Amino acid sequence: MVSGKVVLAYSGGLDTSVAIRWLKENYG
Repeated sequence: MVSGKVVLAYSGGLDTSVAIRWLKENYG
């Protein structure tokens, strides 16, 4: 489900910084 959220975030056209921050919070 986690990877699905990432795909939705990018395909949804959200700011890249938001996606990066989300990744850092979950994997950083």
